[in-house]
Amino acid sequence: LLFMALYAFATVLFLPGSVLTLAGGALFGPLWGTFYNLTGATLGAVLAFLAARYLAADWLQTKVGKTTGSPIERLVKGVEAEGWRFVAFTRLVPLFPFNLLNYALGMTRIPFLHYAVATYVFMLPGAVAYTYLGYAGREAVAGGEGLIQKGLIALALLATAAFLPRMISKLRERPMLEVEELKRRLDE
Repeated sequence: LLFMALYAFATVLFLPGSVLTLAGGALFGPLWGTFYNLTGATLGAVLAFLAARYLAADWLQTKVGKTTGSPIERLVKGVEAEGWRFVAFTRLVPLFPFNLLNYALGMTRIPFLHYAVATYVFMLPGAVAYTYLGYAGREAVAGGEGLIQKGLIALALLATAAFLPRMISKLRERPMLEVEELKRRLDE
């Protein structure tokens, strides 16, 4: 509980979560470490989201409302239209600083439950990969057995987390052939 509270507090204060995720893996192992890391990170993200929603959202709305058609207004409306899908994308693609994103998304009208669930679910691949890396690092320092196997598993998890957004985007692409064209070809 203390670790998860520390992780949540660090998230709210913009401290890097990757260090804590590695530490969680080293301290608690791959299974419990993932659970504690993911829960602490999500709790911190939710606290930042709520702080922004109830402390800064009105300010943003007044700024956006005064500049109809502005890039900020278009961006906010686009994010709100995508909702949980936008949250999922930004959690899977680590190009966006998570801590800043937590506050920024709180200033939109994305439903809280959508934000919280998408955050927890779509941070899972990265949490598993980095937690296992922390665990493998601990095993390497301690001279545990199966170091090569654990190192390869850690690399495979990191690669999967890195390529997951690309795989999802490929799955979301439209089919190459229209249904009628496919039927015509099958009939031939």
